[in-house]
Amino acid sequence: MLEEITKDIWAAQHPIRYMGLSLSTRMTIIRTSARTLIVISPVAINAELKQQIDALGTVEHIVAPNCYHHLYASEAKAHYPKAILWAAPGLKEKKPELPIDSVLQNGDSSLWNELEGIFFDGLKTLGFNGFDAFNEWVFFHPKSRTLILTDAAFHYDSSFPFFKRLVAKVLGSYETLRPSWLEKVATKDKARVKASVEKVLGWDFDRVIMAHGIIIERHGKAAFRRGYEQFLGEQIDLT
Repeated sequence: MLEEITKDIWAAQHPIRYMGLSLSTRMTIIRTSARTLIVISPVAINAELKQQIDALGTVEHIVAPNCYHHLYASEAKAHYPKAILWAAPGLKEKKPELPIDSVLQNGDSSLWNELEGIFFDGLKTLGFNGFDAFNEWVFFHPKSRTLILTDAAFHYDSSFPFFKRLVAKVLGSYETLRPSWLEKVATKDKARVKASVEKVLGWDFDRVIMAHGIIIERHGKAAFRRGYEQFLGEQIDLT
């Protein structure tokens, strides 16, 4: 089911399993003033969810924002064959079977109007095949002052069941907006990550939507900065 987050932004969650853990992932939908839709990190779309999406406008862009969030990209493209399927750098090589139309590059987000995006460089995770780069694109919706992340940070709190809270505490993403220890172990080039964080902090955002965890409605910029200072182990000074 779609949840309205704020004017022209909706989200839907879907259960997944990763490394044996029962989690959920979130799709974010942005509607432009022309009533076209940008679907970021699509989840499984059944008939009811498709009907809700179609009532919002016309899907013109589908985004697989990093090299991990692609599981339902082909399904979304099948539902909306005229939409452009955008992929993070490296995803075409990782999953050549995906019906990718274009690879995200600097400047591309200006094509979508009302949404900005940057490449979040340097962040890696401990995956099944060793240290994997996310190659994530993160987005900013200026009209609502909303930052949209995928795996660049997680945020779990007391509203989750006990076991998920325990896992989040172990992974370092409980009541804090930051990557987990899986990313801390794998990420070696902290300078590149810091440069990416500084670019994100150049945006004037307040709300933060992430793929995994609870949405932060207020003071998200301070939470993002604080979480990455913990992750990097150093202060982030902004001019």
